[in-house]
Amino acid sequence: MPGVTVKDVDQRVLTKSLAMFLKKSGKVVVPEQADYIKTAKFKEDGPTDADWFYIRCASIMRHLYLRSPSGVSAFTKIYGGRKRNGVHPSKYCRSSVGCIRKALQALESARFVEKHPAGGRKLTAVGQRDLDRIANRIVAKQREAITHPSVIITT
Repeated sequence: MPGVTVKDVDQRVLTKSLAMFLKKSGKVVVPEQADYIKTAKFKEDGPTDADWFYIRCASIMRHLYLRSPSGVSAFTKIYGGRKRNGVHPSKYCRSSVGCIRKALQALESARFVEKHPAGGRKLTAVGQRDLDRIANRIVAKQREAITHPSVIITT
């Protein structure tokens, strides 16, 4: 049987699992201003989840696994959205550059991401290995849940 990669797993589950891995490892340092950052100018409020920085780092790592190399500008386009202009028509707006740059710098300091010679960033071998290992764990848990379903008693 061939090995499991990131492409074979549900992407939401992978992002949550990778975010928990980054938080537990302690290698990714959250910037001090993370409590005050708004992730885009089209957002009204900042993120409500306390672990939003880890989730953003995990999402960036997943995107780099799929589309490497990518730069900060590409990520602002990926995380962009609709800006409501009141009575005027809504327009597409790119996300904030600062939080993406800080996330990439945190991943670089943890040795998961490195700069590509042609521009942009790419995953290191360590980052790719960790992503594949987490994908394998997710598939193993799903297979275990199928083979050993829990007994549900209804009254």
